[in-house]
Amino acid sequence: MPQVEAAEIFRRTTDLLSRGAAEEALAILVEAVARHAEDAGIACRFADALHATGRLAEANAAYRRALALDGTIFDAWYGLGCAELSGGAYGAAIAALRGAVAVRPERVDAHFNLGKALFEMGEIDSAIAHFRSATTAEDAALREQALAAIACIIPGSGQADNALILQARRDWTAGIEATCERLVEARASARLPRRKLRIGYVSAFFGARNWMKPVWGVINNHDRAAFELHLFSDGQDPSIESGYRDRSADYVHRVWGASNASLAGHVARAEIDVLVDLNAYSFQRRLGLFARHPAPVTLGWFNMFATSGLSGLDYIVADAAVIPPEEESFYCERVLRVDGSYLAFSVLYPVPDVAPPPCRSGEGLVLGCLCSQYKITEDVVAAWARILHAAPQTRLLVKNRHLDDGSTQSHLHQRFAARGIAPSRVLLEGGAEHFAFLETYARIDVALDTFPYNGGTTTMEALWQGVPVLTVNGDRWASRTSRSLLEAAGLGAWVLPTREAYVEKAIALAHAAETPRRLAELRAGMRRRLEASRVCDSAGLCRQLERIFRDVAARAGVRG
Repeated sequence: MPQVEAAEIFRRTTDLLSRGAAEEALAILVEAVARHAEDAGIACRFADALHATGRLAEANAAYRRALALDGTIFDAWYGLGCAELSGGAYGAAIAALRGAVAVRPERVDAHFNLGKALFEMGEIDSAIAHFRSATTAEDAALREQALAAIACIIPGSGQADNALILQARRDWTAGIEATCERLVEARASARLPRRKLRIGYVSAFFGARNWMKPVWGVINNHDRAAFELHLFSDGQDPSIESGYRDRSADYVHRVWGASNASLAGHVARAEIDVLVDLNAYSFQRRLGLFARHPAPVTLGWFNMFATSGLSGLDYIVADAAVIPPEEESFYCERVLRVDGSYLAFSVLYPVPDVAPPPCRSGEGLVLGCLCSQYKITEDVVAAWARILHAAPQTRLLVKNRHLDDGSTQSHLHQRFAARGIAPSRVLLEGGAEHFAFLETYARIDVALDTFPYNGGTTTMEALWQGVPVLTVNGDRWASRTSRSLLEAAGLGAWVLPTREAYVEKAIALAHAAETPRRLAELRAGMRRRLEASRVCDSAGLCRQLERIFRDVAARAGVRG
């Protein structure tokens, strides 16, 4: 009879959970899990109910108890993996979701979530392989999510090239563009009175002062006598704190929650002449706005790193470092170039003073990386491990918000340990408030860039804090962002032609007796160097973009 009762409880609570009645299911299961302490199925449903009611820590413990009773329960592995993923415990999520895939390899939803966890850890090629498994799903929504995920992350894949990036992005955007009506073509200039050109900037990140340094540098320098600015914001309002120098003539449109179709209509009614995407794949769902072509000219700048894959995006702004002429065929957009870096930046908020290099203490070179965890790929770990092996007096400091979690730290340490590097050589730290985060550079001598997906914001911040960035000139835009910044700053010697040269340069710096003195000299004059270079010439970049806006508007028949 206890088995019959347990089976009925399992059936009933499974039904309740499927209908979203998690609290009702939990009320039954709290008592049932005590009466049927050895029943793995009830233990798993109890964990599911805890998970569904947001009690993640308790759910994780309950899933592990269910697996201790029966390690073959797919739902327990999968539920644990999803709960750990929701809580940002990416190392633990990978282990659990691998368990789920081992039990039920045909479950494409498990592959999809495993792909999400692997991506967050920087295991990009493995993530893409699992997302590709999910593209076979019967569920059309899951197939679309998998294609979207691949399109988003593929510029960071070591196994991809420009052709594969273009194909992946077309595979996803084709479905969007097939359902979107193109709203605005060219305008006949003879029908329009002469007026200011209306420039619309679209971003979900106007409130992010660290990300928006290049954007505010341009927007603050715009000539309001010739241009009318419209900021379409999907996030926090633009503010003085984020770097925006408020202009009363500017228009801020708060569009969070608006569908792409309704926003496209709003943009068209506002008679925006040039609509500029500042998001690209960092706010992927807004790309559907540009598929509708709601302005005579649509243009991508600032956050692109590769083609959008959209025929509805007319132009993309880059520079000669990131898109050489021979690679233009891998872009759906027409490529427009500025001189210097397309990411000239201004630091418009308080930051720490530049500190002397820590290696002057005589304790060896401290290498560091404050890039996002998803950029720390297997190839990056392999290169850094080679440096640490060849320069045993060096240490590596890695800091990012993902490393707040202990399982994520353990997972990254394991990746280094697999290459013979002890945890004591690699200091891992979690995120911090922005000012405190930047203070970390006082403990770093040389910043190591990531590849194939470089730092952008991270490279700017390291340089501003006086820390040179060692990078590789890669084979795609995402692999050349740091080159663009370093060359515009007059620091081209820190751009290496190959990964082998990157490793050798780091090792040479670690062994050279003159490195502490040279780094001290470089740091002492770094900000003056940057301020006098094109990398901080925001006004100059603004003038170039204004010429581009006038030119592309004229081509579309818009008079300004």
